[in-house]
Amino acid sequence: MRRKIVAGNWKMNGSLDLVRNLVGDVKARLSGLDNGVEAVIIPPALYVESVKGLAGESLGVGVQNVSQWTSGAFTGEISADMAKDLGCDWALVGHSERRQYFGETDELVAAKVERVLQSGLQVVLCVGETLEDRERGEAETVVSSQVASGLAGVDEGQWSRVVVAYEPVWAIGTGKTATSEDAQSMHAEIRRVLAGMGAPSKQISVLYGGSVKADNAAALFAEPDIDGGLIGGASLIAEEFMSICRSMPASAKD
Repeated sequence: MRRKIVAGNWKMNGSLDLVRNLVGDVKARLSGLDNGVEAVIIPPALYVESVKGLAGESLGVGVQNVSQWTSGAFTGEISADMAKDLGCDWALVGHSERRQYFGETDELVAAKVERVLQSGLQVVLCVGETLEDRERGEAETVVSSQVASGLAGVDEGQWSRVVVAYEPVWAIGTGKTATSEDAQSMHAEIRRVLAGMGAPSKQISVLYGGSVKADNAAALFAEPDIDGGLIGGASLIAEEFMSICRSMPASAKD
């Protein structure tokens, strides 16, 4: 059975007040869920320790980015080992905003994936095409290449700590969402690429991200190859985030 995961990426948003008000609320509401969903909060790194202190064991906690280096004279960088030391469970790698605004290449993303897995953390590899890629008919080619290159260094024993998040760039923060059928088609393609790499593709969770909200989550999560969501703005509102968590079907996917 594949894990069902809803992860909230706060991006560069948040405050101590938000941490205090939201994390405890989400944690309390999770106790009433019986659909097997794993909820994860991924705040800015400065708030990780505060989130972890309130999350307990019922909420996963992650960082939004890590360095490709383990340590050294790299001012401003955060290593995967540091995130692990603070009690993190997860790290995002390769988010489209990192690729777009900070010039992260597929090679750099692959190096970061390796660092995350070496540290013992779980990794969420983010992939997705731009609107121009899709209009040129190259969406599957672009996403397949990002998956294959980003996970090229994964060892056989590490696949259980790998999650892929498909986020079409044109749907992030725009209010536009891929139809559930289009999202399912790309998720199936991602699983095909994973199988071709020798990965246990039917056991790896693949999440959808891109303007996921309470009113569209159920249709997305009902698709056979969509195992959860990577949530942006909606994760900053406890009720909206929990509504998305409640949208996960209780039945297992395999």
